[in-house]
Amino acid sequence: MDFKNTILIMTSNIGSSYLLEGIDENGEITEEAKNQVMEELRLHFRPEFLNRLDETIMFKPLTKDNIGNIIDLLVTDLNSRLAEKELSLEITGNAKQYIMDHGYDPVYGARPLKRYLQKNVDTLVAKLILAGNVGTQDVITIDVEDGKLIAKA
Repeated sequence: MDFKNTILIMTSNIGSSYLLEGIDENGEITEEAKNQVMEELRLHFRPEFLNRLDETIMFKPLTKDNIGNIIDLLVTDLNSRLAEKELSLEITGNAKQYIMDHGYDPVYGARPLKRYLQKNVDTLVAKLILAGNVGTQDVITIDVEDGKLIAKA
């Protein structure tokens, strides 16, 4: 076995602060920001390692629309799991905004958002189910009340 036809994709948050601040009015990464990120990479990795990389790609920070779409995908995934119990989940607009505001960290991308949903939304849904407060075909709604997320059937 050899690695002749293998593609390795490695990610890093090195220089992400420069990328967050280095977006121009057209939504593109400025040359200055690219140079700052590359300098940061050179400080963290040996030249021998960087020289072996075929390409370095810089990603633009996620927008609010991107975050909203990611939340929709995560809720769809949760709904597919709830379908086994003949339940479904809806998130109100207020709850979605609350999740965006509290679960997204621009420095770390979408990973904290997924953990936030698991810790908060999944837990609320599970507690409602375990308490016996939902029945077959019920729709569980996640909303915001008194400054926190709530679940109701």
